Amino acid sequence: MKYSVLATGITGNGTYIETENTKILIDLGMNCLYVKNHFKEMTINHAEVEAILITHTHIDHIAGLKVFLKKYKPMLYITTKMYPDLKEIIGSNEYQIISDKFFISDLAITPITLSHDAPDIKGYLFESNGKTLVHITDTGYINNKYLDLLKNHNAYNFESNHDVKMLMDGKYQFHLKQRILSDKGHLSNKDSAYYLSKLIGNKTKNVVLIHLSRDNNTPELAKESFNEMIKKTNYKIEPIISSPTERTELFII
Repeated sequence: MKYSVLATGITGNGTYIETENTKILIDLGMNCLYVKNHFKEMTINHAEVEAILITHTHIDHIAGLKVFLKKYKPMLYITTKMYPDLKEIIGSNEYQIISDKFFISDLAITPITLSHDAPDIKGYLFESNGKTLVHITDTGYINNKYLDLLKNHNAYNFESNHDVKMLMDGKYQFHLKQRILSDKGHLSNKDSAYYLSKLIGNKTKNVVLIHLSRDNNTPELAKESFNEMIKKTNYKIEPIISSPTERTELFII
C-alpha cells in the first residue's frame, strides 16, 4: 500500500491511497489544479483515481469534489446521512451508500463512527495485502469500542488539531472555543498523543499528524505532545507533520 497526505487543515483536506489494483482519495477539499500538480510530482495520473471516500461534508473536505466528479467520474462512497448535503454536488455521477466494512478491489475498508458537528463523520481503517492504515480526523473523541480495532497498525493519519492553551489564549470567540473543545469538536495535541500512545504497536512504522490548526497550534507543539506521551511506551516513532499546502512523501507500507 502507498499513501500520501496531500493537504490538511481549514484550507482543504485530502489523502491519496494506492494498492496494486486501485487508486482512491479520502476527501477532496482542494481544487483540481492542486490535485493535478501534486499527483504530477508523484508521477501518478490523477485521472486514474477510481473512488473517493468522504469523512464528512464540511467544506474543507469537499470543496473540490464537484469539479473532480464531473471531470473524472470516480465512484463516490458516502453514508445515508451525508447524502442530503452532497446530492447537488453528486448530480448524475454514480455513488454508493456505505455502512459496514466494504471493498474497493483489493482494498478492504472499515468505517469508524467519530464525533463531530456534521450530519455524519467517519474515520476509516484500510487493509490491503496484509498492510493497514488508520485515518482519523475531525473528532472530539474516539469511542472506546473502537480502540481494540485500531491497535497496532502499520500507519496512522491522526488528527492533532490544537494546543489547548493557544486556543484559550487566542482570538477565537468563546462559542467557537467551546465548539472545538467539545465532544463534537477536534482532538487536541494531548488527546491525540494519548490515543496514539494506546494504539501504536510493534507493527507501526508511520504516524502523520493531520489537521493542525493554523491559529491554535504549531508543528513544534504537536510533536512535543506526541513525543512526551510516546516516552511512556516501548516504541520510538518520529511523527510526520502534514501541511495545508504541501503533500507528504508517498509512503510505502
